[in-house]
Amino acid sequence: MASFPSSLLVLALLAPNIIQASHISAPYVHRHHTRALNLPQGWRAQGCITDNPGARSLTGSAFTDTVNMTVESCVNFCVQGGFIFAGLEFSQECYCGNNIVNGGTNATASDCNAPCKGDATEECGGNSRLSLFWSGQQPPPPPQTVPSVGLWKSLGCFSDNGGSRTLGNQFQPTGNFSVETCTDTCFNNGYPLAGMEFADECYCDTDFRNGGASTPLADCNMPCAGNSSEFCGGPNRLNVYNFTGTLPHGPTPPAGGGGGGGGGGTPVFPATDLPAPWEYAACYVDGAHGRVFPNELADNSNLTIESCIASCSAQNFTLAGAEFSVQCFCGNTLINGATLGQEADCNMGCGGNATEACGGPNRLSVYTATGNVTALPVPVTQNTSLPDGWSYQGCLQDGGTRVFPHQLNWVDNTTVVDCINQCQAFGFPAAGLEFGNQCFCGDVSDAQTNSPGLAPESDCSFPCSGDPIHLCGGPLRLGYYSFNGNLDVWHTPANTGRYEFLIGGLVVPLVATVGLNGKVNFLEKLGTGFPNSTGAYELDLSLVDDFEHAWRELHVHSDVFCSASIILPDKGARQLNVGGWSLESTFGVRLYTPNGTPGVNGTNDWEENFNELHLQQGRWYPSSLVMPNGSVLVVGGEEGSNGAPIPTLEILPTPEGGPTYLFMDWLERTDPNNLYPFLHVLPSGNIFVGYYNEARILNPKTFDTIKTLPNMPGSVTSFTGGRTYPMEGTAVLLPQRAPYTDPLEILICGGLRLWRCSRQLCHHGTRG
Repeated sequence: MASFPSSLLVLALLAPNIIQASHISAPYVHRHHTRALNLPQGWRAQGCITDNPGARSLTGSAFTDTVNMTVESCVNFCVQGGFIFAGLEFSQECYCGNNIVNGGTNATASDCNAPCKGDATEECGGNSRLSLFWSGQQPPPPPQTVPSVGLWKSLGCFSDNGGSRTLGNQFQPTGNFSVETCTDTCFNNGYPLAGMEFADECYCDTDFRNGGASTPLADCNMPCAGNSSEFCGGPNRLNVYNFTGTLPHGPTPPAGGGGGGGGGGTPVFPATDLPAPWEYAACYVDGAHGRVFPNELADNSNLTIESCIASCSAQNFTLAGAEFSVQCFCGNTLINGATLGQEADCNMGCGGNATEACGGPNRLSVYTATGNVTALPVPVTQNTSLPDGWSYQGCLQDGGTRVFPHQLNWVDNTTVVDCINQCQAFGFPAAGLEFGNQCFCGDVSDAQTNSPGLAPESDCSFPCSGDPIHLCGGPLRLGYYSFNGNLDVWHTPANTGRYEFLIGGLVVPLVATVGLNGKVNFLEKLGTGFPNSTGAYELDLSLVDDFEHAWRELHVHSDVFCSASIILPDKGARQLNVGGWSLESTFGVRLYTPNGTPGVNGTNDWEENFNELHLQQGRWYPSSLVMPNGSVLVVGGEEGSNGAPIPTLEILPTPEGGPTYLFMDWLERTDPNNLYPFLHVLPSGNIFVGYYNEARILNPKTFDTIKTLPNMPGSVTSFTGGRTYPMEGTAVLLPQRAPYTDPLEILICGGLRLWRCSRQLCHHGTRG
């Protein structure tokens, strides 16, 4: 291509079978953990399930811990809340529930491979994937919209907006949050309308305000924090109830705390006795354009300013904010156009100290460790300062089947430019950003095929985690960018090769070698292949129109599965094959001397005698190379199929003096991802070896490392992507031309990303 990296690999993705379920009792495939988990009695791992940030699969209590999250801490948190399911996501998020809702379904086990922030030996889900744990108890009936509570009648689900509330007065009911406690609070304060939102927020008023309107009942899908059998609204959605009787008195607005730790009119003040260098900054408006802090901790009924600051400081944040008596937020900057509020609006006492001000409804008491507060503007779509040739295409709908196949999760540092650059570096002309911290790469055709189309721009409202003045999509919404240059400029030589069908084959060969006699020798596995196979066949290309005479049976004596082959630099151009499948075959040294002429069968066959000639160590998946002095170098492998590593190299013919193989620490360190290493002789006579995602140059006499080369690029989604087996890339020397003064070039292409895969299942491709 003229100005864009070309693709060197055709990618194939295997789609797992997905089982739909409204709740889960026990059928999930169990995951392997690297150490035993210390879970409460009866709790067990239940596998990996899907999650949707816009409609969670577990809708009970939740919290985030960017430093100390473990499976145990999440499960214990859910146990304390009386939940039977616990789920961990994105290394640091914990969710609880009594039912799996909103379409949560089985996911591929390897999707849940993110190490926990507090213990890297444990797995804490993945992106939009939950590592699920279950108490062993059967779930209670799923939540429902309560039709009535006494004289309170349900009006359905209504829209809300944090900046302009549908019901204007927020209270905090006493006791476990439920429809009953919220309606009771509104009754006691003289309001005929009660609304529950986001599982644990209660709003009261005398009328609907600010354009609040009825929405589908399914939008109110979050169980009440204190009663999981009832729905209490959703994100920006209210379950609204109307009182049909007579109220005890007129409306009484919330004052000083509304039941959440405020002093019932007692004055509250900012905290002053704080650990240096923390100090009070100001009262800020929250929610006018979205949350102004990027990180929210779990609600704490015993919250104090000191405890909120301690939690934020422990995670290296320099700003802390308290809201509505029990909510603590952390960050390093304020985002989403945060503005100063009236100091008198931060008038709710802290849940754990009623003399301290912990914000108010949509108001934050903000504290700083630097003496400054940086408030960033409302984020906008980035249309300028993009990489050359790229432009914004709109807010694109995403879904359960992702629009773009390659996903990167940059929790704290996602930017539009970085996402585009990463996609472009690996040859992808389309980039999408979602949920503020996700980058997707793919092709323009993916957007055309896999997306229902563009969504309203307002749906892409999440600030980028690494650039909060710009937008990076939203829940199941992609900020979509594409490359507008010419992708179809190919430089094709006048003479090109082509593929032709010549003749039907006898077997699927493991090794195909063109011989000095102009015929092609095919080797296939013996013993583990077809029972009537001889393991070797020779094809006479002059007889491809005569199937009966084109093939000659040859014979091997042991199984050549996953062996290595080369042509020796002798007069007969003998073919050498070493290693194999198991037992004696892994020590195998096999020789074939081609003879015969086109149209005339040869008489030679493969020679092998384990008792006379064999490798010093058995090898499965080794590589071999003819060195400048004519000796044969054999490198790496394992002792048999999926066996222990053989991190050594040896020479044929075997030098005298007992075992002469040499240990290589770099082979041991990178097993099992270094099989079939790439070997090439350089013009200097030194030896290039490429393995996994590393490469080095060896001295051909001592085999010491002369130079360690930079790591090879991985896949677009992981720098750990590899090239050698089981990642299944390939390598070749590019042609050299007289006078042979140009630098030698080695092309390595294909491979796979490292995804905790086994040799039997490893299917995430590397492009480039």
